[in-house]
Amino acid sequence: MTAELHTLTGAYALDAVSDADRAEFERHLVECAACRQEVAELRATGARLALAAAVDPPPRLKPAVLAAVVRTRQLPPRVPVVLDDPARARTWQLRVSLFGAAAAAVVAVVLGLGTASGPPAPVDPVLSAPDASAIQGTGQGRATLVVSRSRNQAVLLASGLPALDAAHVYQVWFIGSGGARSAGLMQPESPDRMRPMLADLPPGADRIGITVEPAGGSPGPTTPAVARIDLA
Repeated sequence: MTAELHTLTGAYALDAVSDADRAEFERHLVECAACRQEVAELRATGARLALAAAVDPPPRLKPAVLAAVVRTRQLPPRVPVVLDDPARARTWQLRVSLFGAAAAAVVAVVLGLGTASGPPAPVDPVLSAPDASAIQGTGQGRATLVVSRSRNQAVLLASGLPALDAAHVYQVWFIGSGGARSAGLMQPESPDRMRPMLADLPPGADRIGITVEPAGGSPGPTTPAVARIDLA
């Protein structure tokens, strides 16, 4: 194990590593509890950034950025910092990793022209829980589930789902060996984004499905899931 692997937590959480680095780092994660926890925390932070509201940039933004690029000097070459104390070295590496992840997240928000509005209060304890971890979904749109096992709760974040007419809604289901249990109806927050949904984790559920149902919801799923998230 090389010390450099510890510094990849931020880049790995943001999916900004090569396939080779990802494979090596995932082997490292099996043995490093500190990095596993850090990755989970950074992914939770990334999920909170997904709650940003997109706005059109002001016309002056592009020329201002280009002008700043011209007059801003490049940073000097990076020089390794040698610390005698291994504990201090590890702390320094964690700080560098967190700083890099935070900087990348800020750049993503700026380039994506988002303005962080902050999550509603009910979901914040889950998103900021020490054991919060983000699970990406499959299917249509972009669905992410942030899970806190210590709180036995999860927050569903979804965007990019096809628009529905007034006679239909998206309904969320916890699915397991005992069948499907409704977690509620998703509420639009904007034309492209759903409002974050907080739900308790029921026992026995191993996946989540999002289906299209008649307005008001259904007692059970009536259509195939448009998106799915595995809890395992």
